[in-house]
Amino acid sequence: MTAKLFGSATIALAALALQPAGAQQSVKIGFVSTFSGPQAAIGEDMRRSVELAKEHLGGKIAGKPIEIVYEDDQFKPDVGKARSEKLVQQDKVSFVAGYIWSNVLLASLKTVTDEGDTILISANAGPSQIAGELCNKNYFSTSWQNDQTPMAMGDYLNTKGVKSLYVVGPNYAAGKDMLAGVKRTYKGKLLGEDYTKWPDQLDFSAELTKIAQAKPDGIFIFYPGAHGVQFVKQWVQAGLNKTVPLYQVFSIDAITLPQQGEAALGTLGAQEWVNDLPNEQNKRYVADFKKKHNVYPSYYGAQSYDAIMLIASAAEALKGDLSNKDKVRAELKKANFKSLRGDFKFNTNQFPIQNFYIQETVKDAAGMMTVKTIATAVKDGKDAYYDKCSMK
Repeated sequence: MTAKLFGSATIALAALALQPAGAQQSVKIGFVSTFSGPQAAIGEDMRRSVELAKEHLGGKIAGKPIEIVYEDDQFKPDVGKARSEKLVQQDKVSFVAGYIWSNVLLASLKTVTDEGDTILISANAGPSQIAGELCNKNYFSTSWQNDQTPMAMGDYLNTKGVKSLYVVGPNYAAGKDMLAGVKRTYKGKLLGEDYTKWPDQLDFSAELTKIAQAKPDGIFIFYPGAHGVQFVKQWVQAGLNKTVPLYQVFSIDAITLPQQGEAALGTLGAQEWVNDLPNEQNKRYVADFKKKHNVYPSYYGAQSYDAIMLIASAAEALKGDLSNKDKVRAELKKANFKSLRGDFKFNTNQFPIQNFYIQETVKDAAGMMTVKTIATAVKDGKDAYYDKCSMK
């Protein structure tokens, strides 16, 4: 009996060994984000949306269980790179997704896409370099290129007659891209430009003093997460909310609003996704997220949800066989999934071509702080770097 069992086991193992590489038992996805420290709320919002996407897919893609391996970059480029390397080399994931921060993404890029020949899908960070000269066949984005959202805000400020502007942001890759973006489209007078220490600086009193002295028609900021909370609070404490309107990107959202509260009311921002977009997939996502967590989802979460759905669309089309990377990339390029944004298509550099909206901070019918769409700033926007990409 023992010999018979042993023989059966040997046959089973041999059969498993003969299976093609694409016959893996699960669809394995690595997800890198920040799950500790002051910016952990962003990572948790992304994780919640990934798990909701998994639930909406019934826990399976092409009949195979979805396996998500989460890794904490600890808000540090070197840690993010090491975690990305682990996912590729040790966990043998088919995709690596996530990435909040541009500096973390830039540190991790080649480890995943070149050395690991693994597909990376950014659910947030969009450095200009990757949209242009560093574009890569293994890199896709379900968010935006960093400059695009502030470019949309710059266009809107022109239509509103804002004659002068003071711009402030953090001194790292994304901060430089964001300020470059608004300056590219804004046609008024720039009265000042400050880059603050990142990520350590949370006191903006010196910058606010300079703004008060310059007396601009508006302030433009980019400060994600905890930094956005502090800037908005200090803007109000300095009394500038009564004299200088605040315009922002990625600084007031579902994650920060519970702490910013009524201080943020009436401020305007730009974004490619807003919770009130009227397509059915988005309505379901927002309703189910609120039911589970009693808060609105953020764009970080929406972009993460779309990343999982993009992966699912490719894997389903290939019946779960992910062994041929060329075929996987070809299916991803089709973007044949129901995005929370509605229509979704990729440019040649594999960044989205998409609309950007102006959003206002308001209270909903239940008194909860949120944002609502008030205008479309850009239709079918392409980033400013795609023509520098060698992929055509």
